[in-house]
Amino acid sequence: MGSSARFLASCALILCTLRPTDGDNGQRQCSETDYYYEYTECDSTGSRWRVAIPQNPGTCIGLPEPVRGTECTFSCEAGEFLEMSAQECTQCAAGSYSLGSGIRFDQWDSMPAGFTSVATSLDNSPHREDRLSCNSSSWVPQGNYLESNRDECTVSLIYAVHLKKQGFVSFEYQYPDNNLLFEFFIQNDQCQEMDQTANKKWLKLTNHGEWAAHMVNLKSGTNILYWRTGGPLMGTKVAKPVLLKNVQIEGVAYTSECFPCKPGTFSRVPGSPSCDPCPRDTYSGHGASSCTTCNTTTQYAPEGSGVCKNRPPCSKKDYFQIHTACDGDGKTQVIYKWIEPKICLEGVAGAEPLPPSGEREPCPPCNPGFYNNDTATCSPCPPGTYSNGIKACERCPAGTEPTPGYEYKWWNVLPANMKTSCFNVGNSKCDSMNGWEMAGDHIQSGAGGSDNDYLILNIHIPGFKLPVSVSSSSGMEYGRITFEFETVCIADCELYFMMDVNRKSTTVVESWEGSKPRQSYKHIMTKNASVSYTWAFQRTNQPSDVRRYVNDVVRIYSISVSNAVDGVSSECRPCALSAQPSSSLSSCVPCPSGHYIDTHTSQCTQCPPNTHLLSHTTPGPDACRPCGPGSKSDKERTSCYSDCHFTHTEGNATLTFDFSFLGSVGSLMNGPSFTSKGTKYFHQFNISLCGAEGRTAVCTDNVTDISITDPQREKGEISAVKTFVCQSTIIPASGRGFHTALSSQSINLADTFLGATVESILDGIRARPELFPQTFNKVPDVNFFYRSLEATSSCESGRSAVVTLRCNPLRSTKGELSVPSQCPAGTCDGCTFHFLWESSGACPTCTERDYHQIEGACKGGHQDMLYVWTEPKLCMGGVSLPEKKTLPCESMDFWIRLGVGLAAFTAALLVSLTCYFWKKNKRLEYKYCRLVMSANKECEMPGADSCAVMEGEENEGEMEDDVVYTKPSLLGKLKAIASKGNGDHYENVQLNSSHPKALVWS
Repeated sequence: MGSSARFLASCALILCTLRPTDGDNGQRQCSETDYYYEYTECDSTGSRWRVAIPQNPGTCIGLPEPVRGTECTFSCEAGEFLEMSAQECTQCAAGSYSLGSGIRFDQWDSMPAGFTSVATSLDNSPHREDRLSCNSSSWVPQGNYLESNRDECTVSLIYAVHLKKQGFVSFEYQYPDNNLLFEFFIQNDQCQEMDQTANKKWLKLTNHGEWAAHMVNLKSGTNILYWRTGGPLMGTKVAKPVLLKNVQIEGVAYTSECFPCKPGTFSRVPGSPSCDPCPRDTYSGHGASSCTTCNTTTQYAPEGSGVCKNRPPCSKKDYFQIHTACDGDGKTQVIYKWIEPKICLEGVAGAEPLPPSGEREPCPPCNPGFYNNDTATCSPCPPGTYSNGIKACERCPAGTEPTPGYEYKWWNVLPANMKTSCFNVGNSKCDSMNGWEMAGDHIQSGAGGSDNDYLILNIHIPGFKLPVSVSSSSGMEYGRITFEFETVCIADCELYFMMDVNRKSTTVVESWEGSKPRQSYKHIMTKNASVSYTWAFQRTNQPSDVRRYVNDVVRIYSISVSNAVDGVSSECRPCALSAQPSSSLSSCVPCPSGHYIDTHTSQCTQCPPNTHLLSHTTPGPDACRPCGPGSKSDKERTSCYSDCHFTHTEGNATLTFDFSFLGSVGSLMNGPSFTSKGTKYFHQFNISLCGAEGRTAVCTDNVTDISITDPQREKGEISAVKTFVCQSTIIPASGRGFHTALSSQSINLADTFLGATVESILDGIRARPELFPQTFNKVPDVNFFYRSLEATSSCESGRSAVVTLRCNPLRSTKGELSVPSQCPAGTCDGCTFHFLWESSGACPTCTERDYHQIEGACKGGHQDMLYVWTEPKLCMGGVSLPEKKTLPCESMDFWIRLGVGLAAFTAALLVSLTCYFWKKNKRLEYKYCRLVMSANKECEMPGADSCAVMEGEENEGEMEDDVVYTKPSLLGKLKAIASKGNGDHYENVQLNSSHPKALVWS
């Protein structure tokens, strides 16, 4: 309907037309061809008016008067339109169709009016010039469908519609690649997102070549529809695009006309709600009510064609070879057949003839578990029996049981539980073709109808059944699929291996691009469920009418599935026998978890402590493998884990670690990183260091699993990755216009704990200490080694991880995880991941060696004994510091007084000795001088200050010369005193000398 402005302009035009003028006399009366009808906008009461609008204003007079129209919510049924003259619903004529109150978009030769493709600006790009890199990203019309972008740019397909009443929108889509994020949501005219449940917003993945339908209810008023794609793409891999077709919207205004059928379609009867495609070898034009047959002698037309095409000369791309089924003589041969429908011409210039059939050859033997009773077909062995495919089926001996499964290595006919098909999103050329063909010792991709066909091979397994003697436990191996293949390509071919569990959604397990040599791949199932495995091969993803790569091929030589519940047996394995006699055909009994079968006694025997039972190994004690260093087995002896305790002995010192301080699970948000288009993303790593039961790390996709209902979550029906080390890709909410942060591409990095050691190599995995240089090495680093048993195309031995625990007293107890600065993605080769976990909780347990004693001062007869940690403290937990002790002691005052007294005595003694020896030295000098004087008679008399004997000196020791000294009497002393004034105060001393005449003066 027109807008209010348009209505006012129309009313003004009508009034101008109805206004009498001087020239009215010469104008003719208006006929039905001179005007058309439209409704006015609805008023507040929900009513409207029908008015006549002239085709050419001013050319006629007498327009019909406005009349009250139908209710605003009125609409016709599908196949009808509203005839405005009578305001009644009328059937569409043959060759046309109508949706009633809806509109449909099923032709995508160009972008229909009203649709807009908008690429989101890269606001988080680190370089401004990268903002222009998404200008070429858009939704592209491809004839019958729309194709999204193939890069990580966020591109929105937008369509706005105004509904007169409540309605819905429905569409079909293909969403095969979870590397792209695909959401559908609705906004009102205020750009506010309408209330929408999660399962309506995020679209589920589809199988390759499968179209899924999606419908969402719409409210009356303006609805802006958004189909949005985007997401980070790692490396140079190109994502598979999202495909969209058959968009239908119900609840719009009345339909006042019918739409003609597009070329290649027709509607035979009136009142058709849609047009049907023309059959093969027929065509139709615009608005056809029937299809015209082509001249099939020289022309052909695919289904839904608008024109006939000339048949080309036959070539090698128009036929294929197959191996016939075994005949009654046990013979088979290679024959060639034309690809159906045959569109080429034989017997014309340049035509390639059909090659003759090959010679009859003996049929290959039956596959293991099947037998041939001299018939042309192989039959499965009955339950409880086995066969290698050559011998007749035999019953398993006592003490053994069959091993159910499938082992396909001979390809004469397609097995009963397998099927093959061909699909192309843009045409239906190969819908009736076989996607894969038998070739004796292998099965190979078929010719298909176009180079971009998906050639599909599928095998369905209803469930898994463990051998009787094996008990199930959480996370164990229920079964595995192994296949051997090779690809030979000159184009960008790709082989997908996909899995659909319980018929929910198909996920790509692994893919290979380009030519690949003959190799083997295996995938392990860790839960009992119904599963379909699919191989899809595409020669190129570029559509073309010309066949260029028909010789590009993939060959699968063998497919083996173990423990299939409906499988056959090719051999028997030993089992545990019941101790009680049994009347049943099989006396095998199940062994408890962690028990192996003793081949000598045929009894269940528990694995020794700190060993775990390996699956898919021969019975016997060798089935129990010892746990690695620093690990222990769980109670069931099914796996090994670390109990967070580790001991290391070096010399006479033993270090004991308790890593439980670090917590059950550590997380690291690494980044941000940017893709080539500028999309910001992070890598989220979750690590379970001590991964005992219930303490594993979990990574969940909130995009592909967001449609899971709460009851399904309670049952555990979500594809969360639970393991020791896992990784998710996180897109921030502000990065691409998404309203919440998105977690996607969760992968398992390590599901097996190998051990913990201070060494740098364990079980072929090498830690790289040079990636994390140490500032001090008083405490050795402890390396935790992990491995994933599932191989990938780039990691034939599976991924592995090394978590290095380093004692750092400056960190918190929880610590901090980091990756190498040289390898910011956590891995330098794509297969081995390295992490450093620095924490004070990674320090060894404290012992008596980690503290020392300090003695306090003695005060008041008491002394304190203190204990302090040796710095830097490099330990955690363990022993605590002893309490302060107070011991009795003697006061320091007594010892000080005693010391002072001894010091004073010693000083006096030293002074006395000094004086004594000084005096003695003077006398010795005197005696020496006297001796010199006595020996030299002619010498001059010595001075008095050198040889005189001082008054008061005593004669000590024996001398060679005797000095005779006469002591004066009392009277003599008095005389001496009296004569003192006269200067005569000397004494006479007689020396007895060897020289009697010598004199001595005194």
